[in-house]
Amino acid sequence: MKLEGKILRAVGGIYYTETSEGTLACRARGIFRSRQMSPCAGDTVTVIKEDNAEPLIDSIGERRNLLIRPPLANLDAVLLVVSSCEPAPNAYVIDKLISIFESKDIETVLIFTKTDMLDSKELAAVYENAGYKCFFTSPDTDAGEIREYAAGKITALIGNSGVGKSSLINRIFPELCTETGEISKKLGRGRHTTREVCLHPLDGGYIADTPGFSTVDIEKYGRIPKEQLAACFIEFEPYIGKCRFADCAHLKESGCAVTEALAAGKIPASRYESYSRIYTETAALEKKY
Repeated sequence: MKLEGKILRAVGGIYYTETSEGTLACRARGIFRSRQMSPCAGDTVTVIKEDNAEPLIDSIGERRNLLIRPPLANLDAVLLVVSSCEPAPNAYVIDKLISIFESKDIETVLIFTKTDMLDSKELAAVYENAGYKCFFTSPDTDAGEIREYAAGKITALIGNSGVGKSSLINRIFPELCTETGEISKKLGRGRHTTREVCLHPLDGGYIADTPGFSTVDIEKYGRIPKEQLAACFIEFEPYIGKCRFADCAHLKESGCAVTEALAAGKIPASRYESYSRIYTETAALEKKY
């Protein structure tokens, strides 16, 4: 018997797959290994289920998008969780992740946590003015608005270690007993309390809790060719194609519409600084390899 299903969780080569026959613990066909392709949470799959045999993932449906780390497919949106403090927000990290999600046509929503400890309105305004939706939470705030936004979508909570993802998902799902971590004062970051990706059904959709990451992990999310980077900064969009030179990198070229907009205050300096840094790093890597 063949069943259609969605992988909710992958642990040690076992793929927990939601089907019409319930959630099945499946193995994957060996052919995926030879194709250098691994099933992951969010995948739509075909499962072969036979009597007295372990369910087997036979095929993987076409993916709309894919994150390598955390391994997640077919996302509608990422809920990027940013702590107002402890750990302090890092604009470069935020912007690099947003650019990666933009390159994969995944909507980004920012959730600022611990707003009872420090106000984050000034930082959030940079992203709200660009058109990104922002939510603000603290331990005493209701997560109803976030749950309402995520309803019917496949979303993922992604953020640096210690920003409060586990606490947040506990408020979205009070019935879950997700382990929460304490902040390491010495390192300024939290312990990684979520160890693998897990999709939770949510009001007609799914929401994924994901392991926290350290700054050095960001390269694992993906890399954007430098020529495509400007298109991943949505503030640049009105100025793309209006530069003096068709191959403008938007750095120090004369007649650059992007840097002129920056000088005129139409593009936030922090966002441009992130673009410049990512572009320079990417160019150096491309030259190296």
